[in-house]
Parts: sequence; C-alpha cells; structure tokens
Amino acid sequence: MTAVGKFSTRPLYLQVKDMLIQRIAAGDWKPGAAIPNEIELSRELGISVGTVRKALDEMEHERLISRRQGRGTFVIDQTSTEHAVRFSNIRDPGAVRIGGDLVNCTIVAAAANQTEAQHLELRNGEPIFRIHRLRAHHGVPLMVEESIVPQALFPGLERETDDSPSIVVLARHYGVLLGRAEEKVGVAAAKGDVAKLLGVEENTPVLLLDRVVRTIDGRPIEWRLASCNLRQNYYLAEMN
Repeated sequence: MTAVGKFSTRPLYLQVKDMLIQRIAAGDWKPGAAIPNEIELSRELGISVGTVRKALDEMEHERLISRRQGRGTFVIDQTSTEHAVRFSNIRDPGAVRIGGDLVNCTIVAAAANQTEAQHLELRNGEPIFRIHRLRAHHGVPLMVEESIVPQALFPGLERETDDSPSIVVLARHYGVLLGRAEEKVGVAAAKGDVAKLLGVEENTPVLLLDRVVRTIDGRPIEWRLASCNLRQNYYLAEMN
C-alpha cells in the first residue's frame, strides 16, 4: 500500500494525482495502457473512491488520461496526432490548423543564460540546445521560432541527420512524456532578422507566442518564442 496524506497539507486528491502522474512518468503505465479502476486504486491506497475519482477528474481535465465508458481509463499518448495538435493553434480562413512547412533549421549547443535558465528551471550555464526554425505556409514565410531545450533530455540532438521537428516528434524520438503547456500571446514589431526572414518591413506588427511545454511530471522541456506573420490566418485560443 502506498501511503499518502501523512505529512502534507496539500489536498489529498492532489497528492493522489501527483502520485499517479509519477507512476506514469516512471513507466508503470505506458501511453495507451489501461490503469486500475477507481475501486482498485482506492483499495491500494487505503482512501475513499471519491478521493480517487476527484484525482482522476483532474488528470482527465489536464488531458493526461481518457475515460471510455464501459472500457476503462487509459493513459493518453501525448504524441499521437489527435493530441499533438493542441500545441498548434494557428488556423487558416477555413479553420484548418497550420503547422507550417519547415524551410530551414539550425541547432547550436550552448550554455543557458539567466533568462533561458529561468524558463527551463535550470542553473545558469547548464547545457542547452538553441534551435532556430523558419516555417512557411504555401511557400510564404509564416513563423520564425527560437526554441531552447535542455541537452540532458535530448543528448546528441545536434548530430541528428534529419531537420529538427516539433517538440512532439522530439519527445517521441527521445522517449519523453509530454504534459501541459502554457503560452503567452502578444504583439511585437518585427525587427532585424525576424523582419527579413518573414519578408516584411521593419516595425510591421507580428504575433508573438511565448510558450513553455512541460513533461508529464511538470518539468519544463521547451521554451519557444515564435514571431508569426499571420496575413489572412489567425490564432485560436481554445477554452475547454
């Protein structure tokens, strides 16, 4: 039996949620696998079914698990096509998601500066990769991305022969389980190389996306700044 709630003031259902997430992160339950039902978990943990149900409700809300009527509860594969698209919220006029075709990509090994370390919860100077990407839509420049990822989670990334894909594909390749993401949306004036790469005049307003993606157990895995020239496209903020 796993002990919970003995020495923590954190609500019990959140402790249970944290414990279940850690078990997923440790590989006890693989993506797509069924987890024990509420009654089995409550017996194992020595707590009420209602507490377990509330923990699972939280996990379902965060899209970590899915409940299928009459079949059970399953760990969501965050790298599946169905769920990976949640990180891409740019749409065309027909509301179709736009990921953008990769035009070019460079990867540079570096030491994290103070800002990078803060976003990725690293120490100053820890090894990172800086990934620069240019994406286009129908041959027209769409997005300039600057992504920062920890070297510890992606060893040898700079030696990969294929162009660096999205964080979803990288996570699948390196066996990293993705969790939630937070993205700030703003407007900035295109300057210097960004204006040149996007094919716009200096000071043209562009959409600025500031995103941090986390692993299933909450560790930051990518900090990305993207400058987007939407033209006739738009950004969709989904609320659910």
